[in-house]
Amino acid sequence: MYKIEVKNKNNESVKEIELPEEIFSYPVKKHLIWEVVKAFLANRRRGTASTKTRGEVRGGGRKPWRQKGRGTARAGSNRSPLWRHGGTTFGPKPRDYYVNIPKRMKKNALKSAIAAKYRDKEMLVIDDLSINAPKTKTFNEIMKNFNINSVLIVDSKEKNENFENLYLASRNIPKVKCVSNEEVNLYDVVKYKNIMFSEEGLKSFLERIK
Repeated sequence: MYKIEVKNKNNESVKEIELPEEIFSYPVKKHLIWEVVKAFLANRRRGTASTKTRGEVRGGGRKPWRQKGRGTARAGSNRSPLWRHGGTTFGPKPRDYYVNIPKRMKKNALKSAIAAKYRDKEMLVIDDLSINAPKTKTFNEIMKNFNINSVLIVDSKEKNENFENLYLASRNIPKVKCVSNEEVNLYDVVKYKNIMFSEEGLKSFLERIK
């Protein structure tokens, strides 16, 4: 049976909740995580890099010198890739980097990463993450109570009326990111050392990846 302590904002234990075995007993598959993160980063690429070939570089219409008699190598254009200001050989052209990853593969990779966070004691659950005003100082005080400086905050937009305050209060702090349970992706889970759920955010997130 998998359990985790629920704490309040002062890092005091409030209660203990059970976690679903089908998720937290999932094996840590590093290669699967790597595949999905690699695809995620590839799909973020715009693919707009473009260089000019010798046919696209302006100029070079006239033969620089006669074919024979000068004792130098023959040349047909001063826009050859061998010349300064010439075209680029095999340079990048606009392309699509999209990699299709099956939904089941994404879910399994996320299960694997969350299970790893739980086993490494890098997962926290807070009973309530709501704050009354979007003040970074208020949020910083909560972080100091837990002595962590790299964390992904996950809360429920539906259940927390002050989610916007939480987002605004945390966005200026380095190595901290706040997302709703629907926006959690594998790249962020792997990028940040710790993951902090609100109790409602955890319930909604686990329903999503079952």
